[in-house]
Amino acid sequence: MVCKVGKDFFGENYIQNFKDNGVHTDFVGQTSDAATGAASIIVNDAGENAIVIVAGANMLLGGEELRGALPAISRAKVLVCQLEISPQTSLQALHMAQENKVKTIFNPAPAIADLDADFYRASDVFCCNESEAELLTGSSVANVEEAHRAGQELLKRGCGSVIITLGPQGCVVVKAQGSSSKHVQTTAVPAVDTTGAGDSFIGALACYMAHYPTMPLEEMARRANQVAGVSVQTVGTQKSYPFKKDLPAELF
Repeated sequence: MVCKVGKDFFGENYIQNFKDNGVHTDFVGQTSDAATGAASIIVNDAGENAIVIVAGANMLLGGEELRGALPAISRAKVLVCQLEISPQTSLQALHMAQENKVKTIFNPAPAIADLDADFYRASDVFCCNESEAELLTGSSVANVEEAHRAGQELLKRGCGSVIITLGPQGCVVVKAQGSSSKHVQTTAVPAVDTTGAGDSFIGALACYMAHYPTMPLEEMARRANQVAGVSVQTVGTQKSYPFKKDLPAELF
């Protein structure tokens, strides 16, 4: 994990939580210049959520910290970036990964309409949800057919491949090779809290890319759908993410 937290109660808790879950914290910095980032989450009776994010200390993460983390980044199999840090810092990290032949996953969340075009070219997998795809393409993404079109538009911008997640409708996978587009369906589950489902999907996807690099992207997405499906059946965000031991053996 490469990030920055505040020198406060929440920051100390974050670092301990990482350690408790086996996440390396050598590149988790602390600062007195900003509070630890936080999110206010509201979940309705259908399990759908609305989130207000205050990035806080993460916005102070910059090139100096990335250069310090370069030995770890260069040895990684997959780098995941998003936009809860400065966009330019995220883009710099993606470029560092590419220069070291590390596979990249970019999740444009929280989405920004004027996303730097270099993000597309720096993404082996550009993974977003329907609302993020709508903001980036300026077109409606309310169903599978519209997701196919949005995926093709994003692919034209230079991505290696595109995945648009569609909640209970699964996801659409668009690959540069042959410009094929495929709808990967998922099994319906009783959702109680969808908060973090996209992060659960991306975490699973990164796991498959790192450990099963020859697996077809559509199959990775199918399995990641199932992992996300497990997470939405539990209230909470991080605590809803399943461990490998809690998942069906056929996913591995």
